[in-house]
Amino acid sequence: MAQGTVRYWAAAKAAAGTAEEPYDATTLAEALDAARGRHPGELVRVLRRCSFLVDGDPVGTREHETVRLAEGGTVEVLPPFAGG
Repeated sequence: MAQGTVRYWAAAKAAAGTAEEPYDATTLAEALDAARGRHPGELVRVLRRCSFLVDGDPVGTREHETVRLAEGGTVEVLPPFAGG
């Protein structure tokens, strides 16, 4: 298992009630499952609409189970943004 940081932005930050928290997971799927367990309710709904960056790289359409997390890495949780 790797340890790192999950950073929440905008609506995800509001739903989680925190700007960031640690992860202890091997894959993005595991880290997101743990976040859903810690923050049931609104964050679960928000995560369905989010995109993710892992160590600065977009996850895109890759299956979250295939995205490996690095020791000391960062997962950015980005809800859709509006405006210009």
